[in-house]
Amino acid sequence: MSNDSQGSVKGEAAMMLSPSGSASSQGPPLSPSTATKPPELPDELVQAGWAKCWSRRENRPYYFNRFTNQSLWEVPVLGQHDVISDPLGLNAAPAEGGDSTLGNGQRKRRSSEEQAAGPNSVKRAKVNPFIFPSIPLSLYLHVYPMEVLKFFIVVVLSIYWDLDIQTNAVIREHPPANHLPPHPEIELQRAQLVTKLRQHYHELCHQREGIDPPRESFNRWLLERKVIDKGHDPLLPSDCDPVISPSMFREVMNDIPIRLSRIKYKEEARKLLFKYAEAAKKMIDSRNASPESRKVVKWNAEDTMSWLRRDHSASKEDYMDRLEHLRQQCGPHVAAVAKDSVEGICSKIYQLSADYSRRLRQTHLKACASPQQSRLVYCYPVRLVIPSPPLPRVELHFENDMACLRFRGEMVKVNRGHFSKLELLYRYSCIDDPRFEKFLSRVWCLLKRYQEMFGSGANEGTGLQGALPVAVFEALNRQFGVSFECFASPLNCYFKQFCSAFPDIDGFFGSRGPFLSFSPVSGSFEANPPFCEELMDAMVKHFEELLDQSSEPLSFIVFVPEWRDPVTPALTRMEASRFLRHQLSIPAYEHEYRSGSQHTCKREEMYYRAVHGTAVLFLQNDAGFAKWAPTPERMAELMAAYRPASSRTSSLSSPGPAHIAPGDRDCTPKTSDRMQMDYGKTKNSARRRRQSIQSEAKCTGQRRRSQNWDS
Repeated sequence: MSNDSQGSVKGEAAMMLSPSGSASSQGPPLSPSTATKPPELPDELVQAGWAKCWSRRENRPYYFNRFTNQSLWEVPVLGQHDVISDPLGLNAAPAEGGDSTLGNGQRKRRSSEEQAAGPNSVKRAKVNPFIFPSIPLSLYLHVYPMEVLKFFIVVVLSIYWDLDIQTNAVIREHPPANHLPPHPEIELQRAQLVTKLRQHYHELCHQREGIDPPRESFNRWLLERKVIDKGHDPLLPSDCDPVISPSMFREVMNDIPIRLSRIKYKEEARKLLFKYAEAAKKMIDSRNASPESRKVVKWNAEDTMSWLRRDHSASKEDYMDRLEHLRQQCGPHVAAVAKDSVEGICSKIYQLSADYSRRLRQTHLKACASPQQSRLVYCYPVRLVIPSPPLPRVELHFENDMACLRFRGEMVKVNRGHFSKLELLYRYSCIDDPRFEKFLSRVWCLLKRYQEMFGSGANEGTGLQGALPVAVFEALNRQFGVSFECFASPLNCYFKQFCSAFPDIDGFFGSRGPFLSFSPVSGSFEANPPFCEELMDAMVKHFEELLDQSSEPLSFIVFVPEWRDPVTPALTRMEASRFLRHQLSIPAYEHEYRSGSQHTCKREEMYYRAVHGTAVLFLQNDAGFAKWAPTPERMAELMAAYRPASSRTSSLSSPGPAHIAPGDRDCTPKTSDRMQMDYGKTKNSARRRRQSIQSEAKCTGQRRRSQNWDS
């Protein structure tokens, strides 16, 4: 809104809408076409959001505040009743020359309501909670002064990120990354190819082995391939050695001849034993097995079936012992006959992925080095050499507390809080789009990419993106100077500096690129990697190389699952490392993680208890140990922060606009430059906000449902 229209209302341009897009309860406030220009309000009232409007229903003027949706019949007085800092009017002073019981806090009412109020009528207090704006904060920066925006910040009581912490990670300056810039057309094609690849994997497991693919094995295959992939595509593996994935091969073999599930009752154990014996016998009969293998498997399977028909009084433990004995006897022979078939599945999936990657790169090249520097600088986001082409329009609308972005019929969602967070990260990190013209297109690519990576099923991929609780991050920053996450994403990061899997799209939101390609010289880092054994092993190797090469203070605080049966190579290597300064073990069910789907899940599903222990290891060189030593006092505070809260209220559903530093106002995109952002107007925002407040009150005392981490 321009300055010349703030004090008065003219014609059609006089329509006053609330920040959330809803009109006032009296209808669109229009100025009368026949009335003369009303007198302008004082500058203080105009700056506070007040404007004089005309009520066609009551045929009289009233005063409306576009910041708070407050409507008054009388001329407002500054400092008398601020609904943000004093929502109940406890500190309001009585109006001069008027009724002290009404003052400036009196709400606008209809004349019919005033006439109907009798001596026995009861005046009910109207709850007018603060309405969160449904448009991003950057749009307000060119419309409202910074002083007014400070009132928005006070209502955000608890958020999961702190983007004001400056980095202490120092790297050697490097040239911009040679990645192709993201493009919605290419990302849509990539999503279709990944979906097609998942379907091929499902069909191959059914056709060749008669089993469903192991749960999330395809997701872990992508992670494991990223460790060794030297191809150009950021998601699809195309240049890996070996071709056969150890991760996929191991998980498919574990489900042959049938998948063994957890057993609770005796009847389930008996049924599972019978199915295993039957499946082993059927497989050995249908495959090209040696006579010795065929004899051993058939004899053990028939002996087990005979025992099941003969003995009906066995306990659950008896069935499980018999199943374990049958696996030991038949397992090697079954694995031997299935080995070639499973290797064929792994090889076929990789070849299809490499072919898709080549085709995708050719399409991407159609659509769309400076020498190494040795100067030490603070780390900065990934920069792309190839400039981004003009991007197609992506539509945006809001459904309750979710921001929905649509491109060619494909829709992705993110809650309002994380949408505001992405906008802040984009403002801090992006240098080629000061007007936010490509913001929505890049957000759509980002959300679609992570949906492709971790799947779109219910709770699929949640564990692979789990994050530490906010209290732990605060303790790490306060006690150990941690300001950098080695494994994160723009969706689950706590700091604004982090490493992530996709530099081509995450770089616009603060990513410093993949951690295995990131070589800091000094700094304090937190590492909570996805629980993929190959990735964790490569991480530890990279840690030791960095610590050995640097004489500056360097520290890595690593959070990994404490798997002991069998123990993981990464944990063994860290425990034997000469850089290990301290090790801490946190028992299972005594700590929790933040859900990997925090940007879309419900409040009560935000945290889940860890079903396994977590090992916390401090890897530091001598200078890092001298600066950030894990002393007993620091460790005591870290343990206290890791203790699960009895009740935790999340603010991610609709936390409102996040904080913008005053210095960022100059680089804020103008309203006219962001017309492609189709911010939907919602007529019932006040009612939904009241319902949200009631829902939060109900959820405060409830126990959060724990989630299983299926690794």
